[in-house]
Amino acid sequence: MSRSKLKVIPLGGLSEIGKNMMVLEYENDIVIVDAGLMFPEEEMLGIDLVIPDISYLMEKQGKIRGIVITHGHEDHIGALPYLLPQLKVPVYATKLTQGLIQVKLKARKAIGGVSLNLVSPGELFTLGKFKIELFPVCHSIPDAMGMIIQTPLGTIVHSGDFKLDYTPVSGRPTDLSRLAQLGAQGVLLLLSDSTYAELPGYTQSEQAVGETLDHIMANAPGRVIITTFSSLISRIQQVIDAAAKHERRVFVVGRSMSDTVRMALELGYLSAPDGILGRLDELRGLPQDRIVFVTTGSQGEPTSALVRMGNRDHRQLHIHRGDTIIISATPIPGNEAVVNRVVDNLFKQGARVLYSKLAPVHVHGHGSQEELKLLLNLVKPKYFMPIHGEYRHLSLHASLAQSVGIPKDNTFVLEDGDILELGPQMAKISGKVSSGHVYVDGLSVGDVGGVVLRNRRMLSKDGIVVAIIAINRQTGKLAGRPDIVTRGFVDTRKFKDMIEESRDLLARTLNHSGVHATEWNFINNKVRDVLDRFYYERTKRRPMILPFMVRV
Repeated sequence: MSRSKLKVIPLGGLSEIGKNMMVLEYENDIVIVDAGLMFPEEEMLGIDLVIPDISYLMEKQGKIRGIVITHGHEDHIGALPYLLPQLKVPVYATKLTQGLIQVKLKARKAIGGVSLNLVSPGELFTLGKFKIELFPVCHSIPDAMGMIIQTPLGTIVHSGDFKLDYTPVSGRPTDLSRLAQLGAQGVLLLLSDSTYAELPGYTQSEQAVGETLDHIMANAPGRVIITTFSSLISRIQQVIDAAAKHERRVFVVGRSMSDTVRMALELGYLSAPDGILGRLDELRGLPQDRIVFVTTGSQGEPTSALVRMGNRDHRQLHIHRGDTIIISATPIPGNEAVVNRVVDNLFKQGARVLYSKLAPVHVHGHGSQEELKLLLNLVKPKYFMPIHGEYRHLSLHASLAQSVGIPKDNTFVLEDGDILELGPQMAKISGKVSSGHVYVDGLSVGDVGGVVLRNRRMLSKDGIVVAIIAINRQTGKLAGRPDIVTRGFVDTRKFKDMIEESRDLLARTLNHSGVHATEWNFINNKVRDVLDRFYYERTKRRPMILPFMVRV
């Protein structure tokens, strides 16, 4: 019997929604599952995206056999353009997922030298000591997969993002018979999606949305504008089907949406009758009640087509009174305020806006409690580790597992960086590796750290004060009263006296302590301390203070 241990290490996706990345390590072989990004939280000022920290993998680059991708959503593939140039390892994915990865890599000009390998569900492929098989799961994108990973210690099942929809629009239902078969053979560890572990019951079927879209298109007096994620191909198919039925033409707006639709049509994941899809220059002369737009902007992204229409600054399209706008997505947690602002702007322009609180225009792609329990009952794992969710979701999912008979000692709630170590007859959390956020800001990846964000937060809250100190080159003494310039701190007209007082205070302090240009460090700290204390007493604010020395 092998004495080696199997390690399961999440580098992202646990205790957060997004940037999913899981590492499986056995002896000299490492397999990575997914490489996603996360959208920044409100306090991450100026940050565009967040990706996983791969310093642990960089140390073990020679052992990595490949990255296997479960499906084509941003939170599972979005980090690839940033990580592949560093890791240089092959990627394994199904057909549509591979197409979406290529679109991503081309957009970032990171396609060169990347080895993309196509795998089909049910096909067995070997990466080092791991034998891997993908099985279909139902999610809000076609070609979504779960994984069966055979290791020398036993079988691991990774659910991927899944729900149990028996009437999916595109793609296949979750392969329950394969899961039941595995359960009968014995499963060492189940890793399962926890996103909606808070919701009782079952997740609604996609069919409900199709019926709503059909009804809206039959009755809308004017144009219909539908916004959703560009990767939600099943929703785009539903729009095309309903438009064809009611003799409307469909116009795709926005670059990412157009790229995805083109690729999905080429690969056969979308089907559109001849003449249904139109170009924007064909709009002229079409009656309003024959037009459907599909666009991005469901998350209030500032550069998306819908947001530009809401702000009245889209080049080609303007909102008309009588337009019906459907927001077919739920806001990502933390994004609600931004989305609400967009909805308000659209209402102000006379549009009728429908979103999930008003009508069944969206169903999410993750299983609710009853579906999670069914999966646990089918797979009957010896050990269970909830994945994909914030800490409360993982905790609640662990409780669900215990409610269907998995012993408490066999369920493991991990956070990013924790190591779950498995032996033939044991499992324990055995340590931690470095993990965390790597910030992408413009073109720089990982250069912006906590210090920079702290400074940005300080500047955004209390502003900046620059103290300009002129020193006589010959004598090394002050050459006059220091000057003070502020931005974003106080209204200098109202606080003129306070600013003057702080200049005098600085002059007294520096004259008293004796100024020597050579002791700039000393002066620097002194100026900061004195002004910080003075301004805090007067305003209860702490601006960033930058002393600046000029020799005259």
